[in-house]
Amino acid sequence: MESTPTTTVNPTAIVAIILASYFMILLDTSVIFTALPSLQADLQLSTGELSWVQDAYTLTLGGLLLLGARAGDLLGRRRVFVFGLVVFSIASLLIGLAPTGWWAIAGRAIQGIGAAIVAPASLSLLTASFPEGRERTRAVALYGATAGIGASLGLVIGGALAHWVSWRAGFFVNVPIGAAMVVLAPRFLSETGRASGRFDVFGALSATLGVGAVVFGIINTAEAGWQSPVTLTTVSAGVVLLIVFVLSERRASQPIMPLSLFRSRRRTGAYVARFLYLGAMIGFFFFTTQFMQEALGFDPLQAGLGFLPMTAVNFTVAICLPGLIKQLPSSVALLAGILLTLAGMFWLSRVGIEAEYWTDVALPMVLIGAGQGLAFAPLTSFGIVDAPVSDAGAASGLVNTFHQVGTCLGLGIAVAAAATVPSGPVKEHLTAEVSAALTAGSILMLLALTVAAGLILPADLTERRIRTLSAARSVALAKSAR
Repeated sequence: MESTPTTTVNPTAIVAIILASYFMILLDTSVIFTALPSLQADLQLSTGELSWVQDAYTLTLGGLLLLGARAGDLLGRRRVFVFGLVVFSIASLLIGLAPTGWWAIAGRAIQGIGAAIVAPASLSLLTASFPEGRERTRAVALYGATAGIGASLGLVIGGALAHWVSWRAGFFVNVPIGAAMVVLAPRFLSETGRASGRFDVFGALSATLGVGAVVFGIINTAEAGWQSPVTLTTVSAGVVLLIVFVLSERRASQPIMPLSLFRSRRRTGAYVARFLYLGAMIGFFFFTTQFMQEALGFDPLQAGLGFLPMTAVNFTVAICLPGLIKQLPSSVALLAGILLTLAGMFWLSRVGIEAEYWTDVALPMVLIGAGQGLAFAPLTSFGIVDAPVSDAGAASGLVNTFHQVGTCLGLGIAVAAAATVPSGPVKEHLTAEVSAALTAGSILMLLALTVAAGLILPADLTERRIRTLSAARSVALAKSAR
């Protein structure tokens, strides 16, 4: 496969376009959290309708990621990337203009479709634009940093815009950014070749319906619980469809998800660890936002700014990470990151009704931010490591699929854990809910640490040992040839 050359080769512009587009998607996963009260009042939504403003986005994004990834492999990643940006930007405009709740929910669903196209295409374009080595390592590290910073900065931006302008501003801001990326992408990004063969229609349908059913069932637990017939039916149907999907992929000539990607312990470990890590983090964002507003008395802007200690540390550590990785294996940085995040989350889970922001919230956030800064880039790079060029889109799709489905399952678990708290005075009840949710998140984070230590660390150290021995052998052969 040959790539179509770009009119201008500019590595900085390539990274900027891809990261700005990816950041825009991540931003809209969390920008809505601190704006939910004002959105609900403006559109006069019930609690159930309000939850669907977020869930409609999560459902279509999680359900269509694998399909979006394979479309990039078959049709050309730049072409698909630009199309996804157009869909995402138009949907953002529609949400900003929404006169009613159903309009906003439909717009969020369409926005999720655009995000499911852009997210995997962005990562595969990044890897296709840089050869293996220092430049790719730096680009992937920045991509991982964006993944970590996007969600927390979304809370800050969402809170600021909701406080100073309107909840609608958080969506309007995507329109000029998306339009600029649509114009710049064809100029700076090379088109990738198209994979030959037919599209795996059955795999696409079973994967999309399977993931969608599981995500829908998990979303339903927020209101109906895990014992609900709807929850049990949809989750069971989703699991059955996913089993059928995996069995069909074993026989497909052009699979939408090549099972060979799971032969690598590092890739498999990265997918599962990302799933668990993001499952823990979404509960942290969801409940800490509520705690700051309802228990500490913060307004939306103050609640958004309350995440700055985490965001600032996250950004600083992530920027320093490429230099740090030269000194120690990426797997060690990953384990250290997960461990720091676990420590911060467990500390925050001990919060009480007499909590003070700086000592009981900000300090644990510093640990969580440092952990995110260390963990996200290795989780991303291990998810695509040594993947064949023809399957780069599929590998990127899996990274993002496990990311999104992990957040959905994690939120369901956090809400279910909070629901076990008996009723009581408002502040005490909320504080107990936060403690229960973050304790559940700490357990998920501990499982992520176990997966990384059991799958990624041994395989990475073995790979590094092989490379070191190979390099030493090459040097010895060169000396003997002289």
